[in-house]
Amino acid sequence: MNKAASIDASLQEVTGGRSRRNGWSWLIGQQTFWVSVAAVLAFVSLTLASDVFATQQNLFNVGRNFAFVAIIAIGMTAVIVTGGIDLSVGATLVLSGMVIGMAMHAGMSIWLAVPLALAVSLVVGAVNGVLIAYVGVPPFVVTLGMLSIARSLAMVLSDNRMVYSFGPDQPALLALGGGFVELSVPFVDAVRIPNPLVFMAVLTLLASLAFRWTRWGRHLFAIGGNERAAVLNGVPVKAVKVSVYMFCALCAGIAGILEVGWLGTITTGLGQGMELTVIAAAVIGGANLSGGIGTAFGAVVGAALIEVIRNSLTLLGISTFWQGTFVGSFIVIAVLFDRLRSRSSSD
Repeated sequence: MNKAASIDASLQEVTGGRSRRNGWSWLIGQQTFWVSVAAVLAFVSLTLASDVFATQQNLFNVGRNFAFVAIIAIGMTAVIVTGGIDLSVGATLVLSGMVIGMAMHAGMSIWLAVPLALAVSLVVGAVNGVLIAYVGVPPFVVTLGMLSIARSLAMVLSDNRMVYSFGPDQPALLALGGGFVELSVPFVDAVRIPNPLVFMAVLTLLASLAFRWTRWGRHLFAIGGNERAAVLNGVPVKAVKVSVYMFCALCAGIAGILEVGWLGTITTGLGQGMELTVIAAAVIGGANLSGGIGTAFGAVVGAALIEVIRNSLTLLGISTFWQGTFVGSFIVIAVLFDRLRSRSSSD
């Protein structure tokens, strides 16, 4: 057995938290399953309680709005799986959006502006990752500092002005974030799927495959499950951590580009406070803040549940000021559920 195969075999022991149980007993033990059930029940209840919720236009809006959060939550889940946290995703989003906005405002082609914005996002993630993995600064401190730095850079770049003119390729940018794919469905009107939702679906599929079937994915769970054991088994912990923060920043950059295309404008207030919602989506979807547990699909389900709650508050005439209470409560309940599950499995 060669060295790579030996490491992979050892990682199966390190990542032993992945249950091999089959059937119903395994399914009901998954937090993502119960969150999915809650989302379905909320959907059905709101459909019965409101004549507006299940309309095509409202579902289109719900799908588009939660896609932005879900895209970043997938990257956040990867970070949380390794036992880290990224508080700078909202600032990375606005910096990416401001870079593409200002570049296109200056006449740059969208084919150059998009890679430029994504490259800036990757630089932000790389700085976070290097300081955390190689210098040893706690993730909370590094990413909190980057939150301020990235948003400040967006202000400097735009002189804190609103940008709404994106040059000759403006229609392409607006179509990218605000457009949709139309599908013909028998017996009903054509279904419109917003482009951000399409990007989210593709990213979810790719991330799920990477988490489950690649060596990189196994390394994530090994680091989060037991970092010292991962080091002893030959996992390049520092390099993997840098890659994880870069992946999270890339997800925020993608969301930033799409959101600018949807809004048709960019201000330095974009993405402010988004960090809490993204972390909430990941945790509600089953990611364990202690590391070692999390799925891309869970992040999407968590984001969907949060958006359904937000939308329901509006449709039912409840003040949106209550949104923070509901989201915060769901975070606490999700963490308590995970603690109780862990305690029962260890007994």
